[in-house]
Amino acid sequence: MPIIKYIDADGNTIEVDVPEGTTLMQAAVDNMIPSILGECGGGCSCGTCHCFIEEGRIAELPEPDAIEQSLLNMITDTKPNSRLGCQISMNDSLSGLVVHLPKEQQF
Repeated sequence: MPIIKYIDADGNTIEVDVPEGTTLMQAAVDNMIPSILGECGGGCSCGTCHCFIEEGRIAELPEPDAIEQSLLNMITDTKPNSRLGCQISMNDSLSGLVVHLPKEQQF
């Protein structure tokens, strides 16, 4: 089972096992990870699952589509490695992925 390491804004690390096909957002919600709200339930319509993918692995992910990119453009604290967790599904090749979380979701 793939593993994700979530690191919150204070540097606390939470490591979780994630079934393949589960999104970063759903894994965070299921494990009560702070800073990932997932208010729209993964419909890519709210941006409350904004996170930062470790820079060395961002190229392993598909590019954000137009809908995700438009939501990212509405968030105030994005970086080049910003993504919406609802749009990234886990698989074995992503095991060990490190996901940094913003202090709070800001729109």
